[in-house]
Order: sequence, then structure tokens, then C-alpha cells
Amino acid sequence: MNSKGILEMLLSSGQDLARKGREVGERGLGVPQAGSQREAMISGLGKGALAGGALALLLGSKGGRKIGGSALQIGTLAALGGLAYKAYQNWQEGQRGAAPADPGTPVDRLSGPPAERRSLALLRAMIAAAKADGHVDATERAHIEGELARLGLDADTLSFFQQELAGPADPRAIAALADSPEAAAEIYLASRLAVDLDSAMERGYLEDLAKHLQLEPGLVQQLEAQASTSGR
Repeated sequence: MNSKGILEMLLSSGQDLARKGREVGERGLGVPQAGSQREAMISGLGKGALAGGALALLLGSKGGRKIGGSALQIGTLAALGGLAYKAYQNWQEGQRGAAPADPGTPVDRLSGPPAERRSLALLRAMIAAAKADGHVDATERAHIEGELARLGLDADTLSFFQQELAGPADPRAIAALADSPEAAAEIYLASRLAVDLDSAMERGYLEDLAKHLQLEPGLVQQLEAQASTSGR
């Protein structure tokens, strides 16, 4: 599975959804059930964009909700890594008397296995955050998995999404994926972009995630500021 490529396309497709203000519900991708139009759409989207659409399906509650504000408006890994890095720098500048620390390498500057590991962590973080309100019950999970199967994803990608959908939204497990301060900041920021802040459950999930990531309150504020700026 090409985690980095899927994450790039996921962010791009999410940005497009946000820009268009499209309502995401049970038919998040809008791919027809059958016929030449469906085949043409699938062919044009490509595997990565289809994986991005899977998150769009996950974001849709039964009542429907809109992607807006800062949600998924970061369209590239470079933007995600850069905003997390900027937040860390801004926070460090406010730490009087503290020696500057190396936060680690942003995700877009990684290559090879380290890039895949970080990208996979961010994918898992976004999926967990998107389902943190508990709206994905057994019935809706079966619906989403059925849509994924019909979209023609490769076996590894399909298996990955199925496993992540079946598991709980566990902030402790997601936080354990961070191997540097930069990774922790990126995981929080990616999670922040995938939640609906009107949901008390999702706000609570973010608070727990920040605690398990051991993010200082000032750094969380900087990450929130970067997320808000990205949505303008």
C-alpha cells in the first residue's frame, strides 16, 4: 500500500470537497451504482482519490454534515508538515530561557520507509478522528465497506480501511505512533482537520489526543491557530 500517495490524494480530494462546499452524506463520492458513467468516474478519479473519498464517506453522519471551515482544507503533505512545523517554531519562540529543540523532520521531507510510516500514522489519525463521535455503527460500517469494495481499491488498501473502520477511536494508540515532536504536531493537526468541532465527543477526543501526545497547551493553541488560518 502506498500510504504517502494515498494521503496526498486524500488531502487533495478533501480540499476539493471543502472548496465546493459539498454536503457529505451516505453517498459521499457520488459514484453511480452501475453503468458507463460509473466506470468513467472511477477511471478518472484514480485509486488515491478513491481512498480519499472513503474518508468523505466516513465523515458523513446519518443526518449528513458539511465539510467547511478548516476541515480537510490542507491540500498537500507539504502544507500539513509546514503548518505543524510553523506551529512548533512559534511555540518555541515563546519559551523564554529554553534552548531550541529539534522538532524532527516534516512528513513531506521524508522519503522511503520513514515517509511511509509517518503517512500511515497520519492516515490512521484522520480516520480515528473522523469516527470519534461514534456515528459509525455496525450498519454504517458495512455500508462504507461495501462502497469501498465497489470502488475497486487494491486489496491492501481495502484491508487497511476495513481494519481501521472496525477498530475503536483510541487516542492513546494514535498518540503512540508519534516518534518525534514534529510527528506529534502533525498527528494532532491532521486529526483536528478531520473533526467536527460542534461535536462534544470529537472535541473530547482531540483533548485526549493532545494529552497522550504530551503536547503543551501553548503548542496546542499554535496548532489550532494554524488550522484556523488554513481554512480561510
